[in-house]
Amino acid sequence: MPFYVIARNAFSTQSWITAASWNWLPNAFGVDNVARVLADPGIGVLAALGTSAVVAVLQTVGTVVIAMMAGYGLARWTTRAARWATGLTVFTLMVPTTVTFVPMFVMVSTLGWISTFRGLIIPGLFSAFAAYLFRSSFVDFPRELEEAAAIDGAGPWRAFWRIVVPNSMGMVAAVGTITFIGTWNAFLWPLLIAQDPGMRTVQVALSQYMTSQGIRYPEMFMGALIAIAPALVVFVFLQRWLVQGVTQSGLK
Repeated sequence: MPFYVIARNAFSTQSWITAASWNWLPNAFGVDNVARVLADPGIGVLAALGTSAVVAVLQTVGTVVIAMMAGYGLARWTTRAARWATGLTVFTLMVPTTVTFVPMFVMVSTLGWISTFRGLIIPGLFSAFAAYLFRSSFVDFPRELEEAAAIDGAGPWRAFWRIVVPNSMGMVAAVGTITFIGTWNAFLWPLLIAQDPGMRTVQVALSQYMTSQGIRYPEMFMGALIAIAPALVVFVFLQRWLVQGVTQSGLK
């Protein structure tokens, strides 16, 4: 139903959307709304799509790499410090993300990263959720494969990248999909950091259709329809690995 409402309103006029009686079908089939959204210099949807793509791809790659190494360390180290680190990771999952925005914003502002890709990307690279998913997957990974690699002369670093990671691509795809979609759909953090109009992500750019003079519904819903497409494509192509990876982690 939400997708239907978005699609219906994206191809309707303002009066049609705000009419007192509900109309099931749109009344503005065509590319007029698309053209207005893409050509509006005040919103800059195309530039915002590019910014979102850069942020989502870089943050996804960075998060996956960092979480893989953190999860592997938590799974393989059996020291007391490692157990404390695992407990701290689980505790971090209980803290709402928005609670950390104030200290993170102060840190980013102090470093001069406001309205920069660094400010948009780096604070989101360290995901306790992703690290714990990888840790859950690596705990059940057969150690015999790593021992065989060690006999062949491979060190821990080489065994990790040559043996463990290639055999854990389901979890890599799952964490990558979750991270990409979450980053693409993020609104509050980019709203705080992207104070320069040229650094707005697509979600922040679409919010500019809501002003004190009213809401431009056709353009806003058409922009939302365009913004949904990349995340939907990623999910459709990787959904099999997403389910496989989450199942491997022991989550139901």
